[in-house]
Amino acid sequence: MEKNKQNSALLVMDMQSAILGRLPETTTLLSNAGKAIAIAREKKVPVIYVVVGFRQGAPEISSNNKSFSANKNMMTSANMDEMIKVHPGLAPLPGEITVIKRRISAFTGSDLEVVLRAFSIQHLILMGVSTSGVVLSTLREAADKDYVLTVLKDCSADPDEEVHRVLTNKIFTRQADVMAVEEWNDIS
Repeated sequence: MEKNKQNSALLVMDMQSAILGRLPETTTLLSNAGKAIAIAREKKVPVIYVVVGFRQGAPEISSNNKSFSANKNMMTSANMDEMIKVHPGLAPLPGEITVIKRRISAFTGSDLEVVLRAFSIQHLILMGVSTSGVVLSTLREAADKDYVLTVLKDCSADPDEEVHRVLTNKIFTRQADVMAVEEWNDIS
């Protein structure tokens, strides 16, 4: 990764084929996400991939965790190497960092914060699936950690379009700049 003069990083979160498969339509999302990644690379903004994954057998999943335990049987038999693969249309380039997390927030159970400190990152540009999952959880935790935040609303999606709309139009704006990828391109 080159020296980052902007102290910004683009977090591409949970853009795994297995997770994208839960959305009814991904063509526009993948196109917009591809644009954001290309813009970041062109402007020398580090692209950091964050994926959710577990050890084989998913021993990290507690029965107390309602979200993950509902899928533990499926996770136990899943090929974790395949599960953590980013969609081929958005895949990391050699040298780009991929962080594996064990929970919904990009910070929980990962070394993301160590990576961000190593590159003196102070501004996070967030995108991912789902808006009500990784984007919301990461935004809240990053705000508490005093990061400057931008959310790319058309590079994020949720299985419930109304939830996505409410979060990006009403909730996220309290802690982040929320914009479309083209708007971000104009100011980045």
